Amino acid sequence: MDLEYQRLYLPAGTDRRTAQQVLAMHAEFGDWELEWLRLFPDGSRRVVLRRRRRPGSLPGYLPT
Repeated sequence: MDLEYQRLYLPAGTDRRTAQQVLAMHAEFGDWELEWLRLFPDGSRRVVLRRRRRPGSLPGYLPT
């Protein structure tokens, strides 16, 4: 299985609902799924998303 990964950074001050909406948009429109999420003491988040690589398709990227 060939996977591709995308890293996201959600800065401190991003509330839980906004973070959830950003990740939901990536999942719905880019077919990404959550690999892992780390919440830091300052409130920032580092996220890694993954999906199966589709041959011949353009990379799906949603700016954050």
